[in-house]
Amino acid sequence: MNIPVLKFDAVIVGAGGAGLRSAIQLSEAGLKTAVLSKVFPTRSHTVAAQGGVAASLGNSEEDHWRWHMYDTVKGSDWLGDQDAIEFMCKKAVEVVVELEHYGMPFDRTDNGKIYQRPFGGHMSNFGEKPVRRSCAAADRTGHAMLHAMYQRNVKANTQFFVEWMALDLIRDSEGHVVGVTAMEMETGQVVIFHTRATIFATGGAGRIYASSTNAFINTGDGLGMAARAGIPLEDMEFWQFHPTGVAGAGVLITEGVRGEGGILRNSSKERFMERYAPNAKDLASRDVVARAMATEIKEGRGCGPNKDYVLLDITHLDPATIMKRLPGIREISIQFAGVDPIKEPIPVVPTCHYQMGGIPTNYSGRVVVPENGDYNTVVPGFYAAGECACASVHGANRLGTNSLLDLLVFGKSAGDSAVEDLKAGKAHRELPKDAADFSLARIEAINNRKGGASVHEARLAIQRTMQDHAGVFRFADMLKKGVTQILEVEKMVQNLEIKDKSLVWNTARVEALETENLIEVAKATMISAEARKESRGAHVRDDAPDTPEFPNGRNDQEWLKHTLWHREGNKIEYKPVNLNPLTVETVALKTRSY
Repeated sequence: MNIPVLKFDAVIVGAGGAGLRSAIQLSEAGLKTAVLSKVFPTRSHTVAAQGGVAASLGNSEEDHWRWHMYDTVKGSDWLGDQDAIEFMCKKAVEVVVELEHYGMPFDRTDNGKIYQRPFGGHMSNFGEKPVRRSCAAADRTGHAMLHAMYQRNVKANTQFFVEWMALDLIRDSEGHVVGVTAMEMETGQVVIFHTRATIFATGGAGRIYASSTNAFINTGDGLGMAARAGIPLEDMEFWQFHPTGVAGAGVLITEGVRGEGGILRNSSKERFMERYAPNAKDLASRDVVARAMATEIKEGRGCGPNKDYVLLDITHLDPATIMKRLPGIREISIQFAGVDPIKEPIPVVPTCHYQMGGIPTNYSGRVVVPENGDYNTVVPGFYAAGECACASVHGANRLGTNSLLDLLVFGKSAGDSAVEDLKAGKAHRELPKDAADFSLARIEAINNRKGGASVHEARLAIQRTMQDHAGVFRFADMLKKGVTQILEVEKMVQNLEIKDKSLVWNTARVEALETENLIEVAKATMISAEARKESRGAHVRDDAPDTPEFPNGRNDQEWLKHTLWHREGNKIEYKPVNLNPLTVETVALKTRSY
């Protein structure tokens, strides 16, 4: 079949914060840049980020990037790579000021500086007390960020392909990435994007869980494409369950609510976080708060007729503060919980929110794979940034507001690395003759299959298996069963059938292709979680409890290492954590408490 070929210097898959930030660097360097997106750029999932972006500006009180670095390493439960964490925290002020110059409408203090609010796990003076570090635009920070960066890209003549879905990576015989296949969602036409640099900024895959704050587009497309192309996925056992999703709806209630003074209460109206984190209380790290809430519910102190949620209380705040700083949250609460938070508390439960793992990269944004004992072998022509990438700055648990910082810093870094590599004069490499064959075969199989499972059935099976077997708390026997079950679900996905071929916009076909990506992420998560026999950060196992020998269940002697899941054979290998920062002393291992 004669497949159209479009040639660009760089193609970026994903038009959220990381993709837009990468595109700015490439387009402003004069390189011909294409950005593919399943939705219009300002509808990318970054739009749902509410609370802010972390940077040690010190606009309200003293702050320092070293303190931010310490908090991030501690938040990661020491699984984060300290060179990448130093790079990110040092760059934070620079990228936030750049964003301000792009026209980002940050809230302001009375003296005109960027307004900052406290956020969970962010402390001053190496863990002493909460600090105001989150730079916010009310509770719509991600929304404002996307608009500012999209406009900058329009000015720079970035070429957008909206409502296009990338299908597969194209690698040549020497392993170089030379582009992607993609499908125009309206017509179903498949096109090859032939490029000198390919950047994945495809976001997360929270839709592997039944209860998620993630948009329906968050189906792990970049992870699925990388896995099928032989790239291992790193630290996929670590999923953050945000403490405050609206009970029954999963819609995010930002940590900024607690930053502004919100309090979590149980059925006795007790402020229970004082028992779990005496110092940080409601602003402890997310995994700590989520487990505390789950424990309150499990022990019968939940609220409502089924005692299955707790309450987030801001009724003691001045209504003017709520209207100024949290207007979107009030609207969400009224629409999805039927509650006006000015008058009564919001019902909330922990909800799947963020993947800490992803495509392995270094802090330059280049994708790296293990080869002959070296874990930093660069895959030529391939870069990744944002939630789909694992730099690794979040380790076993991400601090709130470090996600928007991650996509700014590493989106820019990946863009800079691509510019550097392209300006070194690398020409387009020749496309393999069978460049599109694999993608076309996948589509043909979905189109023509008879007697298989529906997309809806397969997705439900993935989500129920993940929710039941790899949730907030994990149990050894449940993880083993989960591995068996998810491999059974994989057989269902391999036999997907489009039941209604009359659907317009190729909706059923797109959803089937997305489901093929979801199953790769689900397998990587379940198999990696079963293999890690300790508790660390967001990964807490009942057979690795808190003991004097292993505080919080963490075993640094055996498990201070990253997981790499290989699709072929579902093989797991491990690589060392980089405990060596770039210029400062290592943040030494210690027990993590708040």
